[in-house]
Amino acid sequence: MKNNKLRSMIVIGMLSSISFVLMLLNFPLPALPPFLKVDFSDVPALIAAITMGPVAGILVALFKNVLYWIFSGSPTGVPVGEMANFATSILFMLPVYAIYRKISSSKGLLIGLVAGVLAMTIGMSVLNYFVFLPMYTYFLNAPALTGSAMRDTIVLGILPFNLIKGILLSAVVFMLFKTMKTWLDKQRVQFS
Repeated sequence: MKNNKLRSMIVIGMLSSISFVLMLLNFPLPALPPFLKVDFSDVPALIAAITMGPVAGILVALFKNVLYWIFSGSPTGVPVGEMANFATSILFMLPVYAIYRKISSSKGLLIGLVAGVLAMTIGMSVLNYFVFLPMYTYFLNAPALTGSAMRDTIVLGILPFNLIKGILLSAVVFMLFKTMKTWLDKQRVQFS
């Protein structure tokens, strides 16, 4: 039991480190707001969730964001972007985990990825509208976005960004899954 707990902690630490490095390799998408950047740091978090459970995936997502904030800082002094990234990770990861747990096949993963992309896209649009964009404007002492400016930012920026990011993440996860399925299944058994 102790050995399995130690092994889990080590794997979570390693996946968090990989996730942090992948988060550093972010890039903006053309024609979308430059503060929105795509990275593939949710892949290790999803691997942790699939192999060790949702708590492990959430921990990887948390640690990568804490490390990113420590090493990169935040323009507001408050880790608003990191909190948004953490929420994005959870919204993407949990539906994939829940569906893949019930249907452990390529089909189950694909259904989970579609559900994860939809949850992330819709969830982050709502959270940005009510939480993250108001936090940014407050901490930057900028005029608050209201009415059509807020709606345009969500509909023309946040929503398409999360949809594109989700599709790119899903493509990477699905390609990795094809080559790693046997290993992932073995890890799931060992961590159960």
